[in-house]
Amino acid sequence: MEEQSILIVDDEKAIVKMVEMVLRKEGFQYIYTAHTAKAAMEVVENRPIDLIILDVMLPDGNGFDLCPKIRAVSEAYILFVTAKVSDLDVLTGFATGGDDYVTKPFNPLEIAARIKAYFRRHASGGTNETVKKQTRYDFGRFVVDEEQGQLFVAGQPVPCPTQVYLLLLYLCKHPNKVFSKQELLEAVWGFTDYVDDNTVSVHIRRIRERIEEDPGQPAFLQTVRGLGYKLVEVKR
Repeated sequence: MEEQSILIVDDEKAIVKMVEMVLRKEGFQYIYTAHTAKAAMEVVENRPIDLIILDVMLPDGNGFDLCPKIRAVSEAYILFVTAKVSDLDVLTGFATGGDDYVTKPFNPLEIAARIKAYFRRHASGGTNETVKKQTRYDFGRFVVDEEQGQLFVAGQPVPCPTQVYLLLLYLCKHPNKVFSKQELLEAVWGFTDYVDDNTVSVHIRRIRERIEEDPGQPAFLQTVRGLGYKLVEVKR
């Protein structure tokens, strides 16, 4: 295992110990822990952290408030752990700078699977597949520039969290093709097991909020009932 560093932030010491034990069994050696928001910031400010497992409820604050502070000093991948499961809670986590989430109670093997998938995907440069040499995808209203790692909508750069961007990029590389949630999870996240497929639905919604004139009536990123999603090239 490469020298990938992980920070576990949770006030429940038993959970921290359990997750740390599983990750060490999976070969991760550089694991740091914190039980408060203050302690977490001290670690992030003083050590290079690649991935953070961040509990939402902390004794001196919450993960949603802490996330932007982390983002100000670190580009670490942030995986929220939360007992909150409403769409609003999930979207709040993503809006504050989180990259993914898992709900409590969880199987620690799910955490390990997500982390391994992230590092595997990160090492390979984003997605599990390279299908074209093209690096600029122009859909008229929006453009994805792979070389710049940037989304432009109506000519203006639009901030795009890592996983949202990677999902949109993958769809841009396969226009007009229908993908199931499971296919997208495997291709973009690298997940094959232990995954709540609501992850895809939430990220699809976040893409629509950026690229569609009316996210409620999407012209580009369409739902194919019973099958999945496809990104279509709209003729204007």
